[in-house]
Amino acid sequence: MSKRIFSGIQPSGVLHLGNYLGAIKQWVELQDEVDEAIFCVVDLHAITVPQEPLELKKNILGVAAIYLAAGIDPNKSSIFVQSTRPEHTELAWILNCHTRIGELSRMTQFKDKSRGSADENIGVGLFDYPVLMAADILLYQTTHVPVGEDQKQHVELTRDLAIRFNNRYGQTFAVPEAIIKKESARIMGLDDPTKKMSKSAASANNYIALTDEPDTIRQKIKRAVTDSGSEIESVQGRPAIANLLNIFSEVSGKSVRDIEQDFSGKGYGVFKEALAESVIEFLRPIQIRYFKYIEDYSGLSEILARGSERVAPLAQRTLEDVKGRIGIGV
Repeated sequence: MSKRIFSGIQPSGVLHLGNYLGAIKQWVELQDEVDEAIFCVVDLHAITVPQEPLELKKNILGVAAIYLAAGIDPNKSSIFVQSTRPEHTELAWILNCHTRIGELSRMTQFKDKSRGSADENIGVGLFDYPVLMAADILLYQTTHVPVGEDQKQHVELTRDLAIRFNNRYGQTFAVPEAIIKKESARIMGLDDPTKKMSKSAASANNYIALTDEPDTIRQKIKRAVTDSGSEIESVQGRPAIANLLNIFSEVSGKSVRDIEQDFSGKGYGVFKEALAESVIEFLRPIQIRYFKYIEDYSGLSEILARGSERVAPLAQRTLEDVKGRIGIGV
């Protein structure tokens, strides 16, 4: 059986180092290992919470430019914007009719995002987000889904829906498997190492944006929280330094053990300065390519349109098969 992957990121804010190390870097590697790779800018997921229209348009192009700058090759992979393929929402509605309220109520990410809000203030889209994600995946007969640990539950729901539909109507969907990169799947916040680095964090000091200038990176890492003690070592009970070591390892290519040895007997200040310079050097080529793509609006738009056209036949074929099996359409 051929191996096809699908994944995407919301254009709901600046992409950061955690997005790259936990997802995009893996996508770049996988595109050379699979039969087909599909990467989407999931703008329909972004509007499950309020967005400023002009900012959203800007972010959609920004995410696409980051994909390309990071090394996703449009000649090897399909890159497109989710809302340009209406099959996503049509399949999502059909899957809604096969999804149970209890299944969505158990989604931990919904609980996290809606915590502190009264039910009447929570949009249906936020509650229904996992069904649209399932439609994204199943529409392309995806066999493997590279995701972060926090999205694993959504892939499990996708598998359940595929199996349920197949059992009722006959073999229709591929049942996908999640691919999770363990060692860097959760890059934690610089200001709170107990929570994942997030582009929606209240403070910009939580993350290193992929487009941050060198001085900004230096300041953010300088301000990053550290644990009690002064030893540069990754041990249980010291999540802050463990997170910084993990980041250093990812951007330098060195093992955590080697980095610990390099900074044995040295203080946090020296370590943070070296980490900042390593991050800056790591991001420099990505940033150069990013600005090249973002300044070429017509070229970037053409790549996205070509990607949408490339995936269209598979999306249309799957949707027509689904509609025929459940008895709708003409």
